Amino acid sequence: MELDGRVAVVTGGTRGVGAGIARALLRAGAEVVVCARRPPDEPVAEAGHAAAFEAVDLRRPEAAADLVARVVRRHGRLDTLVNNAGGTPYRLLGDGGPERHAKVLELNLTVPLTVSLAAHPALRAARGSIVMIGSVSGTRPSPGSAAYGAAKAGLDSLARSMAVEWAPEVRVNTLVLGMVRTELAHLHYGDAGGIAAVGATVPLGRLAEPSEIGEAAVFLASDRAAYITGASLLMHGGGERPAFLDAATVDKDC
Repeated sequence: MELDGRVAVVTGGTRGVGAGIARALLRAGAEVVVCARRPPDEPVAEAGHAAAFEAVDLRRPEAAADLVARVVRRHGRLDTLVNNAGGTPYRLLGDGGPERHAKVLELNLTVPLTVSLAAHPALRAARGSIVMIGSVSGTRPSPGSAAYGAAKAGLDSLARSMAVEWAPEVRVNTLVLGMVRTELAHLHYGDAGGIAAVGATVPLGRLAEPSEIGEAAVFLASDRAAYITGASLLMHGGGERPAFLDAATVDKDC
């Protein structure tokens, strides 16, 4: 298997996209460590193997260094870091004070930077890679999640700079995600009918599955991507259908 003998850490890897990535890495033969503030309801497992779990709040300054030290001590190395931890509630800019927006920036931009810095020596020794989990929110206006969009835009820029500074020992790439059908999708899009309706706005006609994000992460972590660094891979099913196409009054049968 293409990641046999390699060790990967997935932050926020206990559910949703993070769990999908962790399971894909396990299928590819990697030893996987997932971390989050709270343990999962059940182990993250695939192909007869379970990911190790580390309880950690990465917003604490010393937490990232402690996490990496434990992983290297127990597993002997670190080959791949997936910076997946993040997220945001829906909040218009005027509805939250600056402290709340700053916390969103911290979780989605400062934390990946901090963990990457902590992991860099181990990744350099292994000639490993970092996969940032970005968002289309960082590529277009994001009303209701402006701080999150700003953080994801910054994360993409950070990854490109890291890729230059840390080459050739460490590769750094970003998966820029659109909408994904996780176990929490109903909180954003409603019931099954709402999820289907939202999926219909995507050119491919549906939301992505966490497992599909995981397969792309495996590719970027593998030797098949040995010459890919500083790249942003769009995983949005074709993006968002331009509004003018629906507003246009021309005869579409012409």
